[in-house]
Amino acid sequence: MPEPSGRDLLAEWRKLMDSVVSSATSAAGRSELPRDLLRAMQRQLELVQELIERERGLQSDLAGRLLAPVDAAFDLLEETSATLRRQAEAVESAGRALQETAGLMKGQAELFEKTLGTLRRPTKLAKDAMAGGRSSKKSAD
Repeated sequence: MPEPSGRDLLAEWRKLMDSVVSSATSAAGRSELPRDLLRAMQRQLELVQELIERERGLQSDLAGRLLAPVDAAFDLLEETSATLRRQAEAVESAGRALQETAGLMKGQAELFEKTLGTLRRPTKLAKDAMAGGRSSKKSAD
């Protein structure tokens, strides 16, 4: 059953009030008047309570709708902050990896230089030995 609208509730309240007034004016000497009046007043109180509850619901709904974009913006900012933190940690990790790689490459370069020096030593000795023989031939000529 759909909820009656605010206008429907107001119309019902007016009918009850009209009923109370007509009962009061036509009840000269009726003993049922206090009970009828009490029922009408109780129904009036129920209607007022329902109106207040609806107003609170509408206020809550309105506040939720007004603040939803702000909440969404804050949620996005929180997600952005978390993403930036993860990116910073990834860059730090990559920086450490690059430092380690650079250290390894320097070590490899040093080993390569030593290997070349070691490989050149016999050829240098051979060249020196050959050059020594030539220079003695030249001086003998």
